[in-house]
Amino acid sequence: MKYTEIKKKTKDELNDLLIDLKKENYNLRFQKKNGQLEKTGRIDQVKKDIAKIKTKLNEDFLGEKNAKKNT
Repeated sequence: MKYTEIKKKTKDELNDLLIDLKKENYNLRFQKKNGQLEKTGRIDQVKKDIAKIKTKLNEDFLGEKNAKKNT
């Protein structure tokens, strides 16, 4: 997922997506442990997507905080 796609989503959509990605990450790790995972690169991609979403949410939070501070 590209960061430009993440920027277009609302806060609620990002939170839902974050929950889904965390579940997928858990399932992928479980599959890897059992030796059932075929695409091991998917784990890294999910981790990166989680980081991108957290970055966007944190950016929005800090942006609101700084906006209140400046008024």
